[in-house]
Amino acid sequence: MSFLNSLGKTMGRGGRQPSPNPHPQQMQYQRRSPIPPSPRSNPLYMSNPFVKAALVKGNFKTIVAQPKYCDTNEVSSIAILFDFYTNLNMFYSILSDLCTPNTCKTMSAGPTLDYTWIDANRKNVKLPAATYIDYVMSWVQQTIDNGQDFPTKLGADFQPNFALVAKQIYRQLLRVFAHIYHAHFQHLLHLSAEGHFNSLFAHFLAFGDQYNLLKCLKPGIARSLTEYGDLLHAETSE
Repeated sequence: MSFLNSLGKTMGRGGRQPSPNPHPQQMQYQRRSPIPPSPRSNPLYMSNPFVKAALVKGNFKTIVAQPKYCDTNEVSSIAILFDFYTNLNMFYSILSDLCTPNTCKTMSAGPTLDYTWIDANRKNVKLPAATYIDYVMSWVQQTIDNGQDFPTKLGADFQPNFALVAKQIYRQLLRVFAHIYHAHFQHLLHLSAEGHFNSLFAHFLAFGDQYNLLKCLKPGIARSLTEYGDLLHAETSE
């Protein structure tokens, strides 16, 4: 049993089931107008001792190294499906009662960044974070279940565009990480789960760096989180 499955049992809640979304569309981001800098130096998740919280000491690059004789697409599909999507979904299920249309009116990742959804009419719309994340998780689940992008039958090959699909999923999961860190990290602290979440995120970033998934990000989208990941790597490899 993994530590995250153990955490889910401890919290008394299973992974949430994303609701079907009839129109899963691409996701975009929209910057708000700049606001004066706050006198507060660092966000909570970048402050000591929380930035040092982790389950293990070591270098995550060792964990994400490609096994010999294993196809890159196979490694990516397993990591995206089991290590990241499943576990991030479990974390969000723990926090979902605290992420409501009243508490999180937009899918924000800090005071100057909102992510927007492209609806069926190709218009950018702002959604409550809970709705946005539900759409993301539903879209990922539908992509996994379609039998084409994540083949499960013996002898079935990955589609030529699998690398692009993997990058799209990775980008959307990063946005969920970003929202949780910026809006709900204090709730993770109350659950004493910051070490679990930090370790999952460090693994996530190390994997993205190893398999060139971070290159899909536009400059500035998650710069602070990437910097935080680098700091976390340094802290956990001491």
